[in-house]
Amino acid sequence: MIELPEAQVLAAQFQTTLVGITIHAVVAASSPHKFAWYHGDPAAYPARLVGSLIQSAEAHGGMLQVNLSRARLLFSEGVNLRLLAPGQPPPPKHQLLLHFSDGGALSASVQMYGGLLCWGLAEELDNPYYQVACQKPSPLNPALFTEAYFLSLFTSEAAQPLNLKAALATGQRVPGLGNGVLQDILWKARLSPKRRLNTLSAAQMRTLYHALVSVLAEMTRLGGRDTEKDLFGNPGGYLTVMSAKNNGAPCPACGTPITREAFMGGSVYTCPSCQR
Repeated sequence: MIELPEAQVLAAQFQTTLVGITIHAVVAASSPHKFAWYHGDPAAYPARLVGSLIQSAEAHGGMLQVNLSRARLLFSEGVNLRLLAPGQPPPPKHQLLLHFSDGGALSASVQMYGGLLCWGLAEELDNPYYQVACQKPSPLNPALFTEAYFLSLFTSEAAQPLNLKAALATGQRVPGLGNGVLQDILWKARLSPKRRLNTLSAAQMRTLYHALVSVLAEMTRLGGRDTEKDLFGNPGGYLTVMSAKNNGAPCPACGTPITREAFMGGSVYTCPSCQR
């Protein structure tokens, strides 16, 4: 799933690889998917996109925005993007396929769910998740995402009783921070995802803030997580500690086996000794 580090990596790869290339042909919604979301009728995508020049790309939270000469494209979490060399066949199922003037292509395939939104330059995208992600400061910019700002996200009475997974990975408090990247953040802070926000001391909140900022920066610097793939199909260079691939392995800090548990509709991986 695209989360904040992967969106940053994909945007950088678009900038260095695809800027200046023209879209030659478009295939939209060829493989029906119940949870693939489009902006308007996908049948209109070719008219919007063919002939457009890729001008730039930028990340907003866990979303990738591609700026074109005639339109905008937005890919959200759950969309697998893959750059195809000339002559390389696309995956059997895809929800959007862009053919380029140089013979290459870009396939976008939705996994469980995902957005592939295209809108014109004269339009405003009326999507609350996108709008919030554009407005809020990124943890990768500590000059704006300060400790004081972080603490202000949890001052409401509604937030205080939440567990840490709910507080951090839901509600768009920190756009792009999902259950995937949260695992290592909480491990570094030595906190359980089940811990209630209102039980943390000021020192623990400070530790959590620094863990969040440093882990996301490291994930981004190393090209994303090793559990996710980039535009070229390569896994990221950040070696996740708390993830499915390490279930049952010894915790690097104390040697206790890492455990998996179903929690809030997904899996959490923790060290039962380190994380309280």
